[in-house]
Amino acid sequence: MIAIALVEGAWTSATQTANALDIVLAAPAPTGFNTEGVVSFLASKIAPILLAVLGVIFIGRASRGEISKVLTSSAIAIVGLAFIAGAATLFFVGDYLINLMFK
Repeated sequence: MIAIALVEGAWTSATQTANALDIVLAAPAPTGFNTEGVVSFLASKIAPILLAVLGVIFIGRASRGEISKVLTSSAIAIVGLAFIAGAATLFFVGDYLINLMFK
């Protein structure tokens, strides 16, 4: 009696697990991550806010007479923007090279 109840319980659990696996395995494959959307969001929403914050900091320092710190920070910000622009350029050059090699 006990063995029959245990087998019936195990059979029911195994059937439910198999049904759940069928549902999971029948799901469509993921299409990937939208990196272009992320990059455009960062460029259009986040970058202007960060630049505005830098501008407020620079204006605040300049009003207190810390011109040397403002010039140093401005130079560092310009060099950082140059690195970001260089990275973006390399991204497009790499994309071009990949398309050229694997056409």
